Order: sequence, then structure tokens, then C-alpha cells
Amino acid sequence: MNPSTAAARVIIDELVRSGVNDVVLAPGSRSAPLAIEAARAHERAELRLHVRIDERSAGFLAVGLAKRSGSPVPVITTSGTAVANLRPAVEEAWHSAIPLVVLSADRPAELRKTGANQTIDQVRAFDGIVRWAVDVEAPTGGRGQVGYWRSTVSRACAIATHTWQRGPVHLNVAFRDPLVPDDDDSWVEPLTGHDGESFVDEDGDELLVVRTWTVDRRLMLSVQEPIDELLEDIAAGELPERGLVVVGDIDDPEDAAAAVDLAQSCGWPLHSEPTGLARAGTNALAHASLLSAVPAFRDSHRADLVVTVGKVGLSRGVLALVREARLHIHAEPQRIGDWPDPTRTAAAVLASVPAPPSSADVADSSDWLDSWLMADAGAQRVIEKAMSAVEQPTGLHVAQALWNVAGPDDLLFVASSRSIRDLEAVASVRSDQPWVLANRGVNGIDGLVSTAIGAALAHQSAGGGRAFAMLGDLALLHDQNGLVIGPEEAVPDLCLVVVDNDGGGIFGSLEQAHEAFADVYERVFGTPVATDVRQLLVDHGVRIHEDPDLQVALTAAASAGGLNAVVVGPISREEEAVLHRRIRQAVQ
Repeated sequence: MNPSTAAARVIIDELVRSGVNDVVLAPGSRSAPLAIEAARAHERAELRLHVRIDERSAGFLAVGLAKRSGSPVPVITTSGTAVANLRPAVEEAWHSAIPLVVLSADRPAELRKTGANQTIDQVRAFDGIVRWAVDVEAPTGGRGQVGYWRSTVSRACAIATHTWQRGPVHLNVAFRDPLVPDDDDSWVEPLTGHDGESFVDEDGDELLVVRTWTVDRRLMLSVQEPIDELLEDIAAGELPERGLVVVGDIDDPEDAAAAVDLAQSCGWPLHSEPTGLARAGTNALAHASLLSAVPAFRDSHRADLVVTVGKVGLSRGVLALVREARLHIHAEPQRIGDWPDPTRTAAAVLASVPAPPSSADVADSSDWLDSWLMADAGAQRVIEKAMSAVEQPTGLHVAQALWNVAGPDDLLFVASSRSIRDLEAVASVRSDQPWVLANRGVNGIDGLVSTAIGAALAHQSAGGGRAFAMLGDLALLHDQNGLVIGPEEAVPDLCLVVVDNDGGGIFGSLEQAHEAFADVYERVFGTPVATDVRQLLVDHGVRIHEDPDLQVALTAAASAGGLNAVVVGPISREEEAVLHRRIRQAVQ
């Protein structure tokens, strides 16, 4: 067979051996060898192929699949600006430690820097934001090529998924013509791996268990150390009473459970961002983001020790709590090469959540813990009173309804900007919370529809239940191409919950909303678009569900199968901003 076909056949086979279950493809000519082999692997049920016409949407679909599944997900593109359009998705994967595998087809060396069509510098396209990158030379017919291709792919997948360095990798593969298979199936050496096995048995109906070309057996030691022994090791004194646990963006429920266990064993309050998956237990707080925004409360509740877990940064007030604490210890289960520390106060960084104290005698309750829990209960009362006084639902009402409807087997994907902050403000403490995901790597607005679809596909493929995605009208419009799904493509059961406030609602709570900027605010920050969101969704084949009772509409939409939507609005951004101010004043 021709070298391009042989290489593509081996690359796709090695991806499957390396644990790849899903592959995302954007169409193109130079990537034809990979596209054909991926499609045939799909037909053999070796993997699941997803085709999208927009590379940016394709990249974020892969991000969603990888974020929820934890498995490497390749995204295949042709050459040229097709590769450049993956940059936002790679940035998100880099900052969130997501195993995204960019598999870009390129022109061979003799066509680069010659003005050939669709040719840019792809080798350095993702410099600084991938764990590993390699420029795979154009295949030839010589011996040793199979080992070159297989070892490169297996190494890429091992790096993308390994605890030491999980994150995106980039394989830039050059292909020469011919780019489609010929009638010859022979090759100069066996195309199989070391074991000589193919994936399908003689009857063609059973997937065999075979190993990768290189099996990565490196070990990562992340033994939990008791918190009191850790403090002794770093000469930080005894276990304090005034401690606080803050959980940011993580992706492992076991880390969330460890954080809950730490807080309860130490008698400390616990705050979890929605994607921290740890808003549970008797010490958990529902409204720490609002309480910490009150300067007087923060001054009287300065902690002697804050333990942060995962990427924290959703609330300015909570970040201030971390910054102002006497001692800050950070647990980072997802990243080893670097770690998030936006306050630059971490005195120690751990690879796992500290274990409960080994010898310290911790009281079941304390004035410190009680004061937090009492304030949290008071905040709950005034928030409910303020929200019940509003006639029209706002994003806060939508977030609260979603939190109440979503069950423990359900997925809740939340957009950046206003949506996730609304959820953080109103989500109650519950032991059976849903799996909450968001693009918290760089907190961008792009690719949210595609990420939600990918996460829902992975969630339901793993046996999960319903899926919801909460986002604003601008986020929907920014990735409306994510709704362009071909008739042969897999579609999840996903309820899109769109908060339609005709523009950017987040700015109503920021400095830009000050009356000094009223002359320019609406045009450059509010950015109204006057788009009929409901009609746009219908035009893309999404079914709209309406009901005066928001929870009834959400339940019906999530149970209908396929892509469904509940659109809330139009909402007045001015009235929504007034509600937020009333809540802040009431909490204060």
C-alpha cells in the first residue's frame, strides 16, 4: 500500500490500543488518510468517530469528551488555518490538564515555505501550551517505519494521560500524495504491534485485548500525609482551630471526598466551587462567595490556615480569604509540572489532599465553625427572600432550579462568566450533588456548546444519566456552529438552558457598570444583539420546552431525548443587576 495509507492505518490502530474511545474529525484533503482509517475503525466498532465542520467546535467537542471521560481524545484536522482554529481548545486543555491529542495533517517538508496552498508553520503552532509535540516526518516505504509511528503515538497518549504531566499533546504528521488507499495491501514489514495481534478476531465481531507499543509503567507517589504531621514537617506549628478548606476546579470525586473528610475531621468550614464536587457534609458552606465579599466579615474571619484543593479563583472574596490567611497550603492532584497559585501565597504544594490528623484532638464543634455555619444560614434566608420578591426569573433562579432538578447521576455543564457564578451563589449543600463541569482552564466563552455536547456524550457513554448545560445567549451565539451536527453523528440527550438577557450580563456586577461609564456601557459591554434565540435553536433542530414552572420545563426537556432547550427570557439585565446588588446588601 502507499506510505500515507500505511501510516494512517498504524496511527489509528495504536490510538485504539492506547485507550482512545472517541475521535473528533474536521474534514479536509491533507488529512484524508487519517479520516478514511478513522471512519473504518468506527465501522468496526473500535472507536466512536465524531465529525464537525468547524475546527474550533471540533476542538471543544474533544475537550468535553476528554474532560468527562479522562481518556485521550484525538482531534484530526487538515493543514493550514484549520490547525490554528484549535488554539482556544488547546489553551483550555493546557490550563485544565485535559488529555487532548491534536493530530494535524501537514504538507511534507519539500512543500513548506514555498507558498503551497494551506501551508503554515504548524510545528510551532502550540508552543508553550502542550506537554509534548513532535513533527512526524512524511511516511516512506522503508523498514522501521511501523516502530516509529507506533512508539510516537503510544508515547503521546502516555504523556497526555499520565499523572505527572497530563494535558494536551500535538502530533503533526506530514503526508505525501497519494492520500487515499490503493488496491495493494502489502507492506515491507508487519503493521501490527509487538504482540502480532490485530483488534478483530477471525469472525470480525470481538475486540481483543492487546497492548500498546510501549507500556508506561512509571509510578507517581502521592501518598496522603496527615495534616498535623505535614504542618510539623514544614515547621508551621500545631493544627489550628481557625482553618478553612477551599475546593476549586477538580475532576476526581475521590479528591472531593478527601477534602470533605479533611474539613470534618479538623472541624473546619468547607467551601467548594461548583466544579469542586465537594459541596457536601456537615461543615460545608453554600454562600461563602457572598460572605467573603463583605469586608467586615472577612476581617473577623481571617483563617490561620487555608487548604486549597484544585484551581481556585471563581470568587474575588474567596481569593481574598486565601490571600489574607496566615498560612496557605495547596493540594494539586491534577498538575505536577506547575500548579495554580493566583495569590502567590502557597507555603507548600502537595500532590494529594492531606489526610485527617493522626493525633490531634479536634472538638466536634467550635466558635469558629459555628460562626461560619450561622452566617451561612443567615445568608440563605436573605437570598431566598430577595429572590422570591422578583416577578421574572433571572439567571440566579435558573441556576437554583437546575441545582434542584439535577440528580446525582446527572451532568451539569455550566458556562463561564455569569452562569457559574450564579450557581456558586445559590447552590445548596447536598450529599447527592450532580457532576458539575465547566471550562475553568482559561474561563473563556468560546466552544461552550461543543464542550457541553462532548461532555454529555462521554457522560452517557459511561452510563451516566441526564445532561444539562446552562449558558447565556452570547455564549450560545459564540458557538452556534456546535449545533451543526451531521445526520450520522452521535447526539447526546442534552438540555440546553439558555439565559437570554440580550447581551453580557456579567458586566452589570463589575466596575464597568458605574454610572461614570453610562455613555458607553451598553454598546461596548452590554453588547445587545437582538437575536431571536428560540428561533435560532429551532432552526438547528433543537426542540424548545416552555412551562410556567421552570423545574417542570427542565425535567421535560431533559427527559425528551436528543437536543432540547429551555430558554428563559428575555431578561432585563438592569433588573438582574439590581437583584444582585440587593442580595449583596442583604448578606452584608
